[in-house]
Amino acid sequence: MGGAVTAERSEQPVPPVTPLLLPSTTVDGHVHSTFSDDAVSSVDENLAAAVATGLTSVTFVDHVRSTTAWVPEMVATVRALSVSEGLEVRCGVETKLLDVHGRLDLPRDAVVGTGGLDVVLVGDHQFPGTDGPWSPSQTRARLADGLSAADAVDQLVAASVAAMVAQPGIQLAHWFSILPKVGLSEADLTDEHLHAWASAARETGSTLEVNEKWACPGPRAVRAALLAGASLVVATDSHDARDVGRYVRVPSILAAASVPGAPAALEGAGDRA
Repeated sequence: MGGAVTAERSEQPVPPVTPLLLPSTTVDGHVHSTFSDDAVSSVDENLAAAVATGLTSVTFVDHVRSTTAWVPEMVATVRALSVSEGLEVRCGVETKLLDVHGRLDLPRDAVVGTGGLDVVLVGDHQFPGTDGPWSPSQTRARLADGLSAADAVDQLVAASVAAMVAQPGIQLAHWFSILPKVGLSEADLTDEHLHAWASAARETGSTLEVNEKWACPGPRAVRAALLAGASLVVATDSHDARDVGRYVRVPSILAAASVPGAPAALEGAGDRA
């Protein structure tokens, strides 16, 4: 006898999706004071703003070059602050990445450790060239003369990894903000680029910053960092106490990064001066 055989289909439980651990927006990991020549608020004013905003942690950071002489004074000023219970205050400096080999424009007394800094931030203020930093205009000229977008982003990622390996534990500030300035975008980064970048951060104990001012890295890069298990911190990059701890763009980036298929419209805009 030929008859249709039907079997009861057992319903298999769907395993829960483990949510990606997003960084807290009660933290501001990048706040400038008047030790930086382009900021308008003092360390004390920034501290008052952090308290008013209800932050749990704030990192005071100022721009340095290899010739900067005031790092000990800045550290002493931050350490002397009267800090409210429940607020962590950290002290750092921000320098720039110089070349594809990962060299940093850092003064000798910018030392992380007891009695010194808590963290060194590295910004992509210029493009890390093979022979030193290239300005945006120099980089655009090289692209016009035949440097391919693929080779350019290879160079940027290689420089990023080299910096993290040379100085483990750094914080990459507003990373990929240089791309729109040279006529490129985060869309030029492949999945392999982002995996190498995020994996290097995890392996070296470095932190990747999600920056309010520059709206970068975008959701795709942030998601790569989350999936790789890299440390992330949100930051305003404020130069005015009125901006400390106040996020508008970052929450959208984090929300888009937490699910697959981040909308391109939210990718790092790089449109702030």
